[in-house]
Amino acid sequence: MAGHSKWANIKHRKAVVDARRGKLFTRISREIIVAARLGGGDPEANARLRFAITNARSVSMPLDNIKRAIQRGTGEIEGAIYEEAVFEGYGPGGVAVIVSCTTENRNRTVADIRATFSKYGGNLGETNSVAWNFTYLGEVEVRTALTEEQLLETALEAGADDVIIGEETSTVVCAPDTLGRCASSLTEAGIDVVETRFTWIPTTTVPVTDLETAKKLLKMLDVFEENDDVQNVVNNASIDDVLVDALS
Repeated sequence: MAGHSKWANIKHRKAVVDARRGKLFTRISREIIVAARLGGGDPEANARLRFAITNARSVSMPLDNIKRAIQRGTGEIEGAIYEEAVFEGYGPGGVAVIVSCTTENRNRTVADIRATFSKYGGNLGETNSVAWNFTYLGEVEVRTALTEEQLLETALEAGADDVIIGEETSTVVCAPDTLGRCASSLTEAGIDVVETRFTWIPTTTVPVTDLETAKKLLKMLDVFEENDDVQNVVNNASIDDVLVDALS
């Protein structure tokens, strides 16, 4: 789990971007559409769709929006056909970056992602050029008044592997195939589940100690997040705490 807490230091920037309500709804709607297209419109039989609906409800997405997204995914109503795409590359300072997207125009998205990498001194790589340096895991973001020790105990009982404590929310880390069971167990224990997701956690990190490099890196990550096609961005930067404070 090396580097995850450092990586979490800059994760708040994603939350800032996600606070833009329209962007967040667009992101979740696309996830619902893709989940319904791949696994059907019944959330009881489609775990990925069930997670997406949980995330939609956690941000108070209207039920009509959720229903329309499911129907677009199953083909009951017309709409753009989205596909998943994952891009890998290196950002400023040699930081490894994985950008997960849903898009109805892959050529446009590839061009946008490549241009963003290039603009900030990075480069788009081939498949598995950086993924080897990450572990694919499930995450359950929670809000609770429990102490760190209490949350860890509850999470381990739910089948989790680790807990990352944050200021407003905390993250419970688990194996991908146990994400649904873990989230359900936490809910049954009275813990508020804010979001469930699959993500990549870096196994090794790249230290960033230069202020200008840190600025360029964070700006690049912000530009990725602002792209409507982007669902999630992860990286293996370990930014010096002094720089984090300076950039806050």
